[in-house]
Amino acid sequence: MEHNNNNPNPNRNPNPIRNPLSSSVPVWPTIDGALGLTEEDSVSYARNFYNFGFALLPLLWAVNCFYFWPVLRHSRSFPRIRPYVVGSAIGLTVFTALLCSWALTFSLGGERLFGPVWDQLVMYNLADKLGLTTWS
Repeated sequence: MEHNNNNPNPNRNPNPIRNPLSSSVPVWPTIDGALGLTEEDSVSYARNFYNFGFALLPLLWAVNCFYFWPVLRHSRSFPRIRPYVVGSAIGLTVFTALLCSWALTFSLGGERLFGPVWDQLVMYNLADKLGLTTWS
């Protein structure tokens, strides 16, 4: 079937994947499309990625957001999966903000901000104290 840009019916959606609720083209919960997981398996995976992200593994939140991108993109599709993926996106955003603010505070503030405690915080001084920098 040839794609015609001059659509005679203006009410017909030329790209049905953009409107998942009214199209007959299936929308898949994962970026793999038909090769990916079923919706039942997707709920389990999304829940596991979300929960294990709290175990100081926020990279899993990033994986959850990437792998289930169609769920984030279409706000009314897959209501059973969406809370886990949106929660992962929020958790990843909060973690990234905290990590960046800590890194900037530590690197830009330095000894001026932390005072005499600075010598105990930096890793190269800790390595010297433990004798990890000498070849014995």
